[in-house]
Amino acid sequence: MGINFDFAKRFAADKLIEQALKYLEKDPEANFLKLLDIGEKLVGRDNHKQVILTAKKNYRTSPILKGYIRKINDIAHSYKSGLLMNFFVNSALFGIPYQYKLAEKLGVAVPWTILIDPTSACNLNCDGCWAGKYNKSDSLDFATIDRIITEAKELGIYFIVLSGGEPTVYPALFDIINKHDDVGFMMYTNGTLIDDNFADKMLAAGNITPAISLEGFKETTDARRGKGTFEQVMATMDRLRARGIIFGSSVTVTRNNVDELFSDQFIDLMIEKGAFYMWSFHYIPIGRTSDINLMLKPEQRYQLAKKVTDLRNSKQLFVADFWNDSAYTNGCIAGGKRYFHINAKGEAEPCAFCHFACDNIKDKSLKEILQNPLFKSYQQRQPFAENLMCPCPIIDNPQALRNMVEESGAYPTHQGAEDILKGELAQSLDQIACIWRKMSQEINSERLRKKISLKQ
Repeated sequence: MGINFDFAKRFAADKLIEQALKYLEKDPEANFLKLLDIGEKLVGRDNHKQVILTAKKNYRTSPILKGYIRKINDIAHSYKSGLLMNFFVNSALFGIPYQYKLAEKLGVAVPWTILIDPTSACNLNCDGCWAGKYNKSDSLDFATIDRIITEAKELGIYFIVLSGGEPTVYPALFDIINKHDDVGFMMYTNGTLIDDNFADKMLAAGNITPAISLEGFKETTDARRGKGTFEQVMATMDRLRARGIIFGSSVTVTRNNVDELFSDQFIDLMIEKGAFYMWSFHYIPIGRTSDINLMLKPEQRYQLAKKVTDLRNSKQLFVADFWNDSAYTNGCIAGGKRYFHINAKGEAEPCAFCHFACDNIKDKSLKEILQNPLFKSYQQRQPFAENLMCPCPIIDNPQALRNMVEESGAYPTHQGAEDILKGELAQSLDQIACIWRKMSQEINSERLRKKISLKQ
């Protein structure tokens, strides 16, 4: 069961959001400000009101944002009443304030979302996969995932992310998302198994959005993911767009493909295919055949931060560059602060790329998991640096990760995970982090000034 929100407030909010969505359907450009007005009345936290005021300010001056809002007309009704309602009402409007309130009582952060791997099995064998060293036979049963999500809702968590492995090979996937139809789901997927039948099931559910992995255009994607993968993904995107399903892309950025992924041509392709968002993950030297030489060079990362800002001002695609956007999130959000990762063995890791744990969800409740010493070590140190452009304890503050693992007694969750803490790899990470710390000071100062100006 979920939270027993005050029924009158919940009913009123549902009706207001429904009315707002109808406004948008009739005339998205003209009525988006009405939606923000409704949101401003409903939110209770000052920082949320500030977000809405900032959105109003940006919308009035941004033709790109206005064009993006028009895409509401392309969304299927099941996704408007499902995913969008779950996201804006259950997860954001009611869930987030409840999470902060409960965190004060528990003495640890309550996250906004949980990343769950239903299975570590996958139909592809991608070179350098971050999850490539997990045991391929690991899987969480339906009862365990059902319990995790049920307990999550009791904590105000109504947005769940699925990964793996490949979540589309998990037999009980639709049993989970259909049972928890009040939750918004996102899944990271290679997209190759989403045929017409699978897409129809997604449309009927209306509460799950796929973030489809790409490395760039055909040659680059197929080189890492296998011949024919790119064309399969393009066909998947076409069938999702035809049904009005909200979807996006997920890209792993290396020093070899960064220019391709953030070229106007690739971004335009994503827009043409109907993607609503693109999530950008910097390559981390973990997993199968890890290679530190694939990491972005500091100067490339610097240029990427500038490029993404330009894209947001010129392209109708929401691009999130998680490492470089950290000035807007007050640093790292992992370790239970706003999210954490449960792998297919049930181990609770700080994030998808930090393969260390102290506890297993099969043995403890979600509340107990949030109290584990590794998460507490994270939260005591966050943010890990005054320079918020250096958020990550793996690539930006590697000594912090070594200290937290030692302090908490955390164990590596697969063979070789501990390699990142020692030897030549650790020394190289220290050197890269030092260069980036100095290079990123200017961007950090610039973005902090922007945050202050937006509040004024």
